[in-house]
Amino acid sequence: MSSKHTSGTGRAGRRAVALPLGVAVISALAFLPGTASARSDAPAAPSAPAAPGVGVLAAAADGSTMSYVVNVRTGQGGWAAKYVKKAIAKADGKVVISYDKIGVIVVHSANPDFAKTIRKVKGVQSAGATRTAPLSAQSSDDIDAARPLSAKEAEAAAGKAGAGQDEFEPLQWDLPAMKADQAHKVSLGSPKVTVGVLDSGVDDTHPDIAPNFDKRASASCLGGVPTQKDNAWRPVPKESDHGMHVAGTIAAAKNGTGVTGVAPGVKVASLKVAEPATGMYYTEAVVCGFMWAADHGVDVTNSSYYTDPWLFNCRTDADQKALVDAVGRATRYAERKGAVNVAAAGNAETDLAQDEIVDESSPDDTTPVKRTIKTADCLDIPSQLPGVVTVSSTGAKGIKSSFSNYGKGVIDIAAPGGDSTAFQKPQPPATSGLILSTLPGGKFGYKAGTSMASPHTAGVAALIKSTHPKASAARVKALLYRQADAMACTDPYDIDGDGKVDAVCAGGKNKNGFYGVGMSDALDAVRK
Repeated sequence: MSSKHTSGTGRAGRRAVALPLGVAVISALAFLPGTASARSDAPAAPSAPAAPGVGVLAAAADGSTMSYVVNVRTGQGGWAAKYVKKAIAKADGKVVISYDKIGVIVVHSANPDFAKTIRKVKGVQSAGATRTAPLSAQSSDDIDAARPLSAKEAEAAAGKAGAGQDEFEPLQWDLPAMKADQAHKVSLGSPKVTVGVLDSGVDDTHPDIAPNFDKRASASCLGGVPTQKDNAWRPVPKESDHGMHVAGTIAAAKNGTGVTGVAPGVKVASLKVAEPATGMYYTEAVVCGFMWAADHGVDVTNSSYYTDPWLFNCRTDADQKALVDAVGRATRYAERKGAVNVAAAGNAETDLAQDEIVDESSPDDTTPVKRTIKTADCLDIPSQLPGVVTVSSTGAKGIKSSFSNYGKGVIDIAAPGGDSTAFQKPQPPATSGLILSTLPGGKFGYKAGTSMASPHTAGVAALIKSTHPKASAARVKALLYRQADAMACTDPYDIDGDGKVDAVCAGGKNKNGFYGVGMSDALDAVRK
């Protein structure tokens, strides 16, 4: 997850790297060990910081407006929602939008006691602040870009393209790693299948994206309210290019130029859920993204981020429980409507199956406070929600990426996400161990992270849906897992070759903590 995103070290990669323009192909190193703040999970520079241990109520005590989600009982004619909305007004709250199908209400209030008050109302099942910073807070944690790929290198790569290959496809070691190059000889996927990219926005004018863009299913969900006005789904200047990179990995057109996506014949939609100024993925926007996707026929969603401001949301905390409930309701609704939800596992090199984890990065929109969380109670959302396909990352040598999170019973499946070239160098003509994909403005660049692994699996799910157009979400997931190529544990796992074990993989060949059921298989997706 690139800051949030799942590209890089630490958490999912959150923020996208600030990249130089004017270069045809850009090399963007996202979330690799040793690159400061190169993870989507790097905490944002605090704006209006709260003192350690001071929570949401203190942040709103000065009259600042905060954002909340209120989760109510559904059914029975919607009486609960109607009753609760009246109570919200009495508690000095303003309803921003109400997702009545799942019983989630987005509210703004400057009342520091709003959540405490509304939780006591009949019909309310949970309620909590979606952030610890006021709505006006802005921050940035941009990092330096990696070395741009020179025009000479780009020309050399294009000269190696074989018959039927796009010009930069020889640099995409990730495609043969999951047999996508072979799959494309059978099928490129169906234009009737759409993958929704919940991220920082997609530039639908890019030559590799424009042929496959689904405008009807695209929207901005910032603030929790969907809008299509003025192409709101696009990234704005200086905004993260993370979503654009993800979109190209899924469905960059096979048109003789640029790069090739895993499923270059399917459609891709942009569900913009990351705030441009901060790169934050807040609950209200994420809920909106899943709801919009579900109601507009999206077949697969990709989430290469974690929902801010908490790396893990603990159900033992009233505010965080409300966030888990809200996003969980949205993902379940999307799946009931036929969407397969795919998400990145994160880039903190952490065993997510251990009993306790130290979290030093939350909340990431004010001042982080070190805490020890119990994994039985606390979830990285949306990746650890029930039903969501959780993807770990592999590098060019076919083993777990140095940064990738892992954990038996947590990781469902693996896919290429890249790694430091020093750790996992690809076979020529590929030169970088990172993942090459699209960037805004008609450009291309490299990133690495579980943010990049997740869209590879989302692309395979789209190919399966193309092959089996009437398959339910459950059926597509079953085929995804059954068709994966089993991968035994890497034992010992010494990624930097210093003689010390860097991570321990638990489980057998058919299911383990590093790779889940194995490598996502694009070829089986189009022929079985």
